[in-house]
Amino acid sequence: MQENIFSSNYFFVDESGDTTFYNRKGEWLVGRENGSSKILLMGFIRTTEPEYLRKKLLDLQNEILNDDYLKDIPSIKKTATAFHAKDDCPEVRYKVFNLLRDLPFSCNIVVCRKTQKVFNKHNGNTQEIYDSLITHLFKNILQLSSNNYIYIATRGNKQRQIPLEEAIHNSLIYTEASLKHEIKSKQKVLPQTPSGEMCLQIVDYCNWAIHRAFIFGEMRYYNFLKEKYGLIVDLNDFKPNWGNFYSKKNPFDVNKISPLRLGITAHSMELTFAHKGLIIYSICNIFNNYTIIMLICQFVNLSIYFFKVKFKYFL
Repeated sequence: MQENIFSSNYFFVDESGDTTFYNRKGEWLVGRENGSSKILLMGFIRTTEPEYLRKKLLDLQNEILNDDYLKDIPSIKKTATAFHAKDDCPEVRYKVFNLLRDLPFSCNIVVCRKTQKVFNKHNGNTQEIYDSLITHLFKNILQLSSNNYIYIATRGNKQRQIPLEEAIHNSLIYTEASLKHEIKSKQKVLPQTPSGEMCLQIVDYCNWAIHRAFIFGEMRYYNFLKEKYGLIVDLNDFKPNWGNFYSKKNPFDVNKISPLRLGITAHSMELTFAHKGLIIYSICNIFNNYTIIMLICQFVNLSIYFFKVKFKYFL
């Protein structure tokens, strides 16, 4: 594993998706219509030339704002504040993608499938889920430079500074364990807003391309920027021989990933069928028919077993 290749590395980190699993009524929202996203992904871009990236993006922004064909499009008002792939109109998105392909950066991404198991693993603490993705994202990375400046997109919560630093430190501990020696590099975590740091707008576009591939099966955005992606990890899609780690040697393709599910577990199915069984048992008991009771109970037990087997990979 290589170390101290660069004097300074600049990382710009943002997420795509959301951390919502349940609503206030305790109803599961993942994947539902008007619910929450099926995945939460965290990505960074890494560069040694942040000033150059900022300048090129600013030049493009000024060009768009002064374009007579584009300036009256309603979404341009948002573009004037910051590029955002989800909100930018197709004409602007095309210009941004064309620019990004020629800029000096690389991108890494980790994808979390929002399942009940993930929710339970972190005791429902969504901030903990967010921080764990940052830790995964920076594993085996921090040793590449003597100084790492890490800009993380935030929503203005100053209390998040310490947890973010701890998440980065956990990555460092993991990497030191892998290398079996101490890493001398220094890390500085700098929370920032996308409107205040243009390089965060680049990672937003890179994340959006992967999100479109996972959710809609659209590969064209990823394919256009595929040379920029160093590593994409589908954390919860366990495959033999690190098959869920996509790199230059194992290129990412949406046809390689397991289908996204809605987080339903066999345990949930078991409870559902058990409750139905109790209701049927009570009805039959009213009529005092022992044979019917036994047949229905056996059917319920077989149904529970079937769904345990069919949905076991959700656990």
